[in-house]
Amino acid sequence: MRLNYLWKALLLLMGFGGLSACGDKSLPSGSMDGAVSPFRLSSPSGDVAVNFFLTPEEEAAYQVLFEDKVVIDTSLLGFEFKDQPDFGKNLQINSVSVDSVNESWKMPWGEQDSVINHFKGFTVSLQEQEEPARKADVTFRIYDDGVGFRYFFPEQENMEEVVILEENTQFNLTADHQSWWIPGDWDSYEHLYNQTPVSKINALALGDPGLNESNIMENAVHTPFTMKSEDGVYLSIHEADLTDYASMTLLADTSNLSLQSALVNSERLGYAVKRELPFYTPWRTIQLADNPGGLVESKLILNLNEPNKLGDVSWVEPMKYNGIWWEMHLDKSTWDMKSGRHGATTENAKRYIDFAAENNLGGVLVEGWNTGWERWIGFPDREGVFDFVTPYPDYDLEEVADYAKEKGVELIMHHETSAAPRTYEQQMEAAYQLMQKHDINAAKLGYVGKIIPDGEHHHGQWMVNHYRKALETAAKYNVAINIHEPIKPTGLRRTYPNLLTGEGVRGQEFNAWAADGGNPPEHLTILPFTRMLAGPIDYTPGIFNIKLDPYRPNNQVNTTLAQQLAAYVVIYSPVQMAADLPEHYEGHPAFQFIRDVAVDWDESKVLEGEIGDFVTIARREKGTENWFVGSVTDENPREITIDFSFLDEGKAYKAIVYKDGKDAHWDKNPTAYEIEALEVTNDTRLDLQLAPGGGAAISVEPK
Repeated sequence: MRLNYLWKALLLLMGFGGLSACGDKSLPSGSMDGAVSPFRLSSPSGDVAVNFFLTPEEEAAYQVLFEDKVVIDTSLLGFEFKDQPDFGKNLQINSVSVDSVNESWKMPWGEQDSVINHFKGFTVSLQEQEEPARKADVTFRIYDDGVGFRYFFPEQENMEEVVILEENTQFNLTADHQSWWIPGDWDSYEHLYNQTPVSKINALALGDPGLNESNIMENAVHTPFTMKSEDGVYLSIHEADLTDYASMTLLADTSNLSLQSALVNSERLGYAVKRELPFYTPWRTIQLADNPGGLVESKLILNLNEPNKLGDVSWVEPMKYNGIWWEMHLDKSTWDMKSGRHGATTENAKRYIDFAAENNLGGVLVEGWNTGWERWIGFPDREGVFDFVTPYPDYDLEEVADYAKEKGVELIMHHETSAAPRTYEQQMEAAYQLMQKHDINAAKLGYVGKIIPDGEHHHGQWMVNHYRKALETAAKYNVAINIHEPIKPTGLRRTYPNLLTGEGVRGQEFNAWAADGGNPPEHLTILPFTRMLAGPIDYTPGIFNIKLDPYRPNNQVNTTLAQQLAAYVVIYSPVQMAADLPEHYEGHPAFQFIRDVAVDWDESKVLEGEIGDFVTIARREKGTENWFVGSVTDENPREITIDFSFLDEGKAYKAIVYKDGKDAHWDKNPTAYEIEALEVTNDTRLDLQLAPGGGAAISVEPK
């Protein structure tokens, strides 16, 4: 609900409402008792501030300001419980405590070497004024790049356990912002992004053939949910540290320009979340920037997660890889043996291993190696079908593992669960023990299909806990994980660095078989500012056979070849696939960029960009002075200028530019490209012409 007129006028006079804010009414350090309301606390630079207060109805409410402008208007906090009254009204403030942190921490792998964690924060202890007098805390952390807040339910006499039907967290907007969104499907993030004003959000009006409409409310969207205001403020709402809780979607009130949390429910159990006290909820996050690149460079989500719990993770290896995968999507081969075109044979695996060893690719993924693929997609009785330790007769796991080791290539295991997680949990220990026996330290997990048991969803609490169990079990055996059909990333890679990457996006595979024509040219210009804000993406770039000849005559990749190269820099992941068939790379000059490009970085910079139009990103390779630059555009041709001022002064560098050919076009002439070598310094400004659906990729190293 909104404040009434008189209360809003009072807040205006006190400097806490309306279109602007006045002097900082920051809290002192330490803690204090009593009803301190309203009050404000600002970020270290003062650019971001939070107002917290109780409304006349004694409900907890907050506002967020960015550069002295209200960006999240008066928004209420509360919960709807099963078998007990809702929590959120008739509240009093028992105490407020304030703290601040200024530290840095090292990333074992990532977009940069270290992260600054600098915030000011406060915790408000709330209690109902009448019986049952339940208590809850709300903690805010205020960074220069945004705000995170979460709830805490302490131990108390009147509540031992809560069953949450809904979390009533509001994010009330100040205007009808432009927004980029996908529908809040409880089982998939694999949808194309829509750009509309918030008032025009309507997920069920899309006619999306991949959308299970029974799993979604009409105006529900997934997070990260990114917006742009008319005056150039960029906002993105998401969550951090999703632990033993249901994923949060956002329900848009398109008339009042309000967003409210909408948790993924379990129809099987009849609620969203069940927790014993004490417990914390995930952080609700609002990233803020005055340019779109500021969202990409923000580390707010990671900072709100706990530090590394695994200790030494030197066994986690960022790498490029290839594998037996794309040929199945092309229908050149199959995952199962019954077709007579089985892809995962000992001979074929060795062929990919040889190619990886010869071309600076660190690993080989083999899909379809284990029994059970005859009954996965479309079969309701999938439970108990997959076997995660028994290879097909034409695949000798021990021979392939030994061969890979001999060639200096990591073998990547594949565990497709077919959305039957109980089957996987029964075999999980044995599966990772088998990997340990063969010195295999990486696995790709898949969860294709409708979750068994019926009534559970990929993004509900039950599956959130399953994904965590898989991650923790893998860590016991020094196994790093890449999850497809995952729960969305929420920064847990900081706490569990064996969580390397994941899908959770409409990836490259759709280009091979999607009936709607595949991912449009603008797709890669949206992802960095939306899905990638959550975490790394296993997008599987690098397709050179753009028209998919002769396998898929009715499909193609809707980019130029140069954009496929640029994706290795633009779309971040510590593992990147050279996804095409080896024969399409053999003797191809442009493949040199894939051989050279790094996957682990000391620095990352967004040079320029606009959501849905274009983006240019530069990254410096971990432990070297080599830089790589990627730039992509949408369906429109675009002239860009690469500003090399990020290079060290006084040094000359050799740059190899892989760019669109003069007549390149994502549809008419996608494989036209040019390679140019030149000398650059930090004074160089390089003009490039990007073709429709095109891009450019640049490798830079000191001379």
